[in-house]
Amino acid sequence: MKALVSTWQFWAVLSAAFAALTAIFAKVGVANVGSDFATFIRTLVILAALALMLTVTGSWQGLGTVSARSGTFLVLSGLATGASWLCYFRALKLGEASRVAPIDKLSVVLVAVFAALFLGERLSATGWLGVALIGAGAMLIATGL
Repeated sequence: MKALVSTWQFWAVLSAAFAALTAIFAKVGVANVGSDFATFIRTLVILAALALMLTVTGSWQGLGTVSARSGTFLVLSGLATGASWLCYFRALKLGEASRVAPIDKLSVVLVAVFAALFLGERLSATGWLGVALIGAGAMLIATGL
């Protein structure tokens, strides 16, 4: 079990499971709340949970330990995350979770494309086929065809 917990695959599957629960809980949560305010509440909960985790594990670091480059990209990542969450909650407010979530997961396709373009990562032909199938599947679910 210890070996399993130290793999990226284990944590990726947990991430997917929690992301699925996020969609379901958020859809119910935004029913009678503005989507932007709902995102704010979610963010406060995440901030508190992370502060607790850092405290419990003794993982706090001084800001001086973060390089300017890392800091810049972490700020950009935070801004992108915030924008994503605002858009996601707005979409959930307006649409069905079972149709919104697959479109949101088109991020998998975009990550593959952006990683190839900007990070020089390479996927095999089979990998690109998988990316195309994810995109096609998301569109089929979202459009109801």
